Amino acid sequence: MAISVRMDPLLEKELEASARKLGVTKSQFIIDAVERALGKKNPYDLMVTLKTEETRAGYALRKAFKGTERSYETAPSRDALRAKLTAKHLAGGTD
Repeated sequence: MAISVRMDPLLEKELEASARKLGVTKSQFIIDAVERALGKKNPYDLMVTLKTEETRAGYALRKAFKGTERSYETAPSRDALRAKLTAKHLAGGTD
């Protein structure tokens, strides 16, 4: 269902900027705001749900990274990424 809303031009500019910052359309931004206002979408409940899923035994991310080292040091991470990209680039037959 389409709904038309009139708003102050300055408010619309803020809407556009905020939506752009979040990477969503103006329509989706408005829908999210209305859902939160109506109690249909509560960020806290979403966080609790995600935390519960995360602690389950079969959580996909934990399985995906099991046994791998996750270094947060910039230089080794950059070097590893560079090596992977170089290998992929050379495997493609391009210099």
